[in-house]
Amino acid sequence: MSLTNLTPSSLPENPSEIYTFTLRVTPKSETVVRESIAPHIIVDGQTHEMKPSPIAPMIYDFDYQLPPARTAVAYYYLVDYKIQGNDIIQSVQAYTGINRAEIVRRYVLALEVNRGPVGARVGVLGRGFTPQDVVAFDGAPVRTVYESSTSIGFFVPALTPGRNYAVTLSSPAGNSPIGTFRIDSSSVTVEPSSLSLAPGQSQALTFTLPNPAPAGGLLLDVTTDVPESIIMPEVVVPAGQSGVTVTVQGGKPGSGSLFLKGYGNGELSIPLTVGAGSAPSAAPAPSAMGK
Repeated sequence: MSLTNLTPSSLPENPSEIYTFTLRVTPKSETVVRESIAPHIIVDGQTHEMKPSPIAPMIYDFDYQLPPARTAVAYYYLVDYKIQGNDIIQSVQAYTGINRAEIVRRYVLALEVNRGPVGARVGVLGRGFTPQDVVAFDGAPVRTVYESSTSIGFFVPALTPGRNYAVTLSSPAGNSPIGTFRIDSSSVTVEPSSLSLAPGQSQALTFTLPNPAPAGGLLLDVTTDVPESIIMPEVVVPAGQSGVTVTVQGGKPGSGSLFLKGYGNGELSIPLTVGAGSAPSAAPAPSAMGK
């Protein structure tokens, strides 16, 4: 009698904590009485009868519910059967060695997509995610969004477009490779192309894309070298839309720029001046960085 364990050595965690163990039984002699074959699994010191599987003949299954928080299980199979020869029927047993299976509470399948522009939100397919997980491009952490143990994503960072990056998921437990991601070049137009405000004065600032934003929206990571001189919200172009308008407000007097990295030749710069008593200049031509 040949016994083949068909249970993987790694079992992905499931909410029911019920795991299927599968055994193939192969009689090697015509003397084996097929009707007498009775497979069992011994797990946690208890013997359980296995049932015929709908997959194929001579394959047997058993569903076992692990206690909570178990990370591994050891087990073996035992098969009772009879052989018949020379008008004699004899009871026989066959058994396997000890098998072990790990319960995988975290695994990463793949990226939702493998390319996109700077700022696009991309999902990671898998489960067992934690708030401590961080996505990295070529080892450098990027802005990661944790939603649940089965939902995590990231925003494509403002890195050099036109090339592939190795993407990994990092956590206190170690690093898990996800795949590669290609950052595509894109462009954005900003109107007005410069800002001149008085403290407390508000101004609309419009960002326009050449194409509608992808699923999940497009984050425009705007920074400045004079953070005390400008007050503005996070800029996210909603999915399916090609532009968004935000309201910025003058803060303390100063001069500098707003910066948007990852577009055109690498960075879009919007001159900014906040001075006491200053007034908005006539709206100049829109600032744009091409693909």
